[in-house]
Amino acid sequence: MGKGKSVSAQPKKDKGEKISVSTKPLSAHSALVTYVSMALLLFLCPPFVIALWYTMVEADGSFMNLGKFIAQNGVSGILSVWPRPTWTACKIILGFGAFEAFLQVALPGEEYMGPLSSTGHRPVYKRNGFSAFIVTMITYYVLWREKVFNPAIVYDHLGEILSTLLFGSLVVCALLYVKGHLAPSSTDGGSSGNVLVDFYWGMELYPRIGKHFDIKQFTNCRFGMMSWEVLALTYCLKQVELYGRLSDSLFVNTLLMTVYIAKFFWWEPGYMASMDIAHDRAGFYIVWGCLVWVPCIYTSPGMYLVKQPVELGWPLAIFIALAGLACIYINYDCDYQRQLFRHTGGTAKIWGQVPTKIVAHYTTESGEPKQSLLLTSGWWGVSRHFHYLPEILASFFWTLPALFSNFAPYFYTVYLTMLLFDRAKRDDQRCRAKYQKYWDLYCKKVKYAIVPGIY
Repeated sequence: MGKGKSVSAQPKKDKGEKISVSTKPLSAHSALVTYVSMALLLFLCPPFVIALWYTMVEADGSFMNLGKFIAQNGVSGILSVWPRPTWTACKIILGFGAFEAFLQVALPGEEYMGPLSSTGHRPVYKRNGFSAFIVTMITYYVLWREKVFNPAIVYDHLGEILSTLLFGSLVVCALLYVKGHLAPSSTDGGSSGNVLVDFYWGMELYPRIGKHFDIKQFTNCRFGMMSWEVLALTYCLKQVELYGRLSDSLFVNTLLMTVYIAKFFWWEPGYMASMDIAHDRAGFYIVWGCLVWVPCIYTSPGMYLVKQPVELGWPLAIFIALAGLACIYINYDCDYQRQLFRHTGGTAKIWGQVPTKIVAHYTTESGEPKQSLLLTSGWWGVSRHFHYLPEILASFFWTLPALFSNFAPYFYTVYLTMLLFDRAKRDDQRCRAKYQKYWDLYCKKVKYAIVPGIY
């Protein structure tokens, strides 16, 4: 349920070389911890989405107020405030989803290939994510400017939308589970023999509808990430509707998230080679997370600020904005260094110097010998997953405009930190199994996982 990227291990870019990735579900924990965690997340995440929405919109952004309400009213009180799915919510969701699906298929773009899976399958994508982002923003503006559709309505029906998404996305996950059994799109995947594991982690790595419509690209990028941006802008319009002006706090929050999301779509081909796509299958963890968790949790700092505006004053607002922009730039530069290293076979200079690297030999699941280069220069020489650090700090800075009256806006940053630290552990586990002694050499050279000098 997140947008972290893959590890800095980069395949050598020789002519005709293929990048091989495993398709097995991966956990960094024991079987017992994994099963208990999956069951708890399946059971707790859906009601938490509604609880967070209620906290931000109806309980003044305070978990304390939410706790008092639950203590006074019990389970019946929770059920009484749980929004019911509505036809209005369905129309908004289906209209947005259909529009983004159309852009994914119809907008022109250069074709590019994802990593080669261990079964020999290599997905093909169309590079049109950034153009879809621009078209979506222009369409949003025109609909609002010409008064065809008032985006503030989305905020007014947000609880119903989240409730509809919550149940509808569970149906989507169930359909993907059935599809994985009856009509898989490729040989990447299969059943673990455990229904809980298969539903949670997914059956397929690269599920598609027909030949060209990639389901994970839609759920993760075109619906999840795009809805994040659309909701961020909607919160701004709703605050103007309520108070007649936009607070500097919500402006800074939206500015930083918009830059981050625009960066994501510009870099979308890199994301399509990340752990989310190349290793995590299309199950509850990824699909439900992107369809429901992202629109609610990732937008929650802005959701909070709609009714709890904070006036920072421009000196503080500018400081927070510049600090956040710096973090987003460093996060981008980390990915750029990795892609440059990959595309030049490790010959391009990084920070003005020829990069250092480890040549790692490994064998694929089919027994074919391969070679990869492990980058140990630039940001990737600071720590093995250094790019997670500026991503976490960026989330902190676009939440910081809420200041510290309540903890609730910071839940996203806390969650993201836990997610990325767990992802780093899973990625290290996968790479150690793949590269063996070469990964040990890499870890000796790049000692820290994420935070230099600490972890």
